[in-house]
Amino acid sequence: MIVLAAGFSRRRGAPKQWVEIDGETLIHRAARIATEVGEVIVVTTREFADLEFRVVINESADEGMASSIRAGVAACDDDVLITLCDQPHVTADHLRALVSANAPIAATAYSGTIGVPAYFAAEFRDELLALRGDVGAKRIIEAHRDVVKAIPFEAAAIDVD
Repeated sequence: MIVLAAGFSRRRGAPKQWVEIDGETLIHRAARIATEVGEVIVVTTREFADLEFRVVINESADEGMASSIRAGVAACDDDVLITLCDQPHVTADHLRALVSANAPIAATAYSGTIGVPAYFAAEFRDELLALRGDVGAKRIIEAHRDVVKAIPFEAAAIDVD
């Protein structure tokens, strides 16, 4: 399970991973919830002593989201579930639903779109590793709509910006 938390939050003007909700930073919240489902890799731009999860440093974060996806996928051995630290209402139950959907790709449906959090079977690793620039996993989801199982979760539409 990969938690993407290496963004610079340029629209917001300050790193949102450190925004607190109910006394917990977004990065800690996302990683804690993901841990309820499986092993967690947090992709960020620097080491943090207070994270109790495996941390992968994205040295190429300036490139955009694709570099974080590549860093996380490269650190995984098999299937991957990608989630973001800035969707504070994502639950462990929803992540479990994605993992257990029995589909090559299971993605979250909300607000008329489909995206992350999303699960990708190992057969999509090369495509995830080939992403470049400021694009996300949605590109892979859209390219393979015929095998995507959409799991509704409207609360995923709420992100911190």
